[in-house]
Amino acid sequence: MDTIQQRFSTVGDFVYFMLRYFKEVVRPPYEWRELLIQCFKAGYKSLPLVAVTAFIMGLVLTLQSRPSLVTFGAESLLPGMVAVSVIREIGPVITALICAGKIASRIGAELGSMKVTEQIDAMEVSAINPYKYLVVTRVLATTCMVPILVFFADAISLFASYIAMNIHTDITLTRYLSAALSSIDFIDIIPACIKSVFFGFAIGIIGSYKGFTASQGTASVGSAANNAVISSSLAIFIIDMVAVQITDLI
Repeated sequence: MDTIQQRFSTVGDFVYFMLRYFKEVVRPPYEWRELLIQCFKAGYKSLPLVAVTAFIMGLVLTLQSRPSLVTFGAESLLPGMVAVSVIREIGPVITALICAGKIASRIGAELGSMKVTEQIDAMEVSAINPYKYLVVTRVLATTCMVPILVFFADAISLFASYIAMNIHTDITLTRYLSAALSSIDFIDIIPACIKSVFFGFAIGIIGSYKGFTASQGTASVGSAANNAVISSSLAIFIIDMVAVQITDLI
């Protein structure tokens, strides 16, 4: 019974923590300098890992899909198939999972260590709003940066697919992109962009919550980082499932 009550209490605390974000994000003063720093850490620092993963993803997807399409004489459909798969589903989800592992763990560890060493309490004593300075900036940065990273990941995956296709056939980049993008509609792009924003928000808010509510003790810092990755990854799959169902109804 105590465990069930603790679960409901945790859910209630998280909902309050999340609702407080929407209240604080529009209230001045605004921490522009800290926001830019967090955007740099969340975006630029994550770009190399996202780029390498996206390149491999486009390469492997093309090489694995080509034999099946060649069997049915439908090799010309390969660029469109890869483009739709990457832009609608694979690109946003894989990029978000990478960001969950890299960004959410960093946020959880940073805020967790600050909580354990009582730096957050010191900020409150100094008349600084720690929630606005630490949480709002990080959540807003991930919300903005994850969709941008998804855009780069999609572009790099398509380029990698073009390289993989040229292993077996000779096709120009212009012709490949024309065949790939001709299969894309707004119904493919808009839902992917919207759910990428939700992915970024979930990564930031969960990572911040796990770190901000870390208990005393150095062991809780590692636990906060670990729980941030697990919870944000699960949230990404749930958001994706809901987004797919809504898109299917449209």
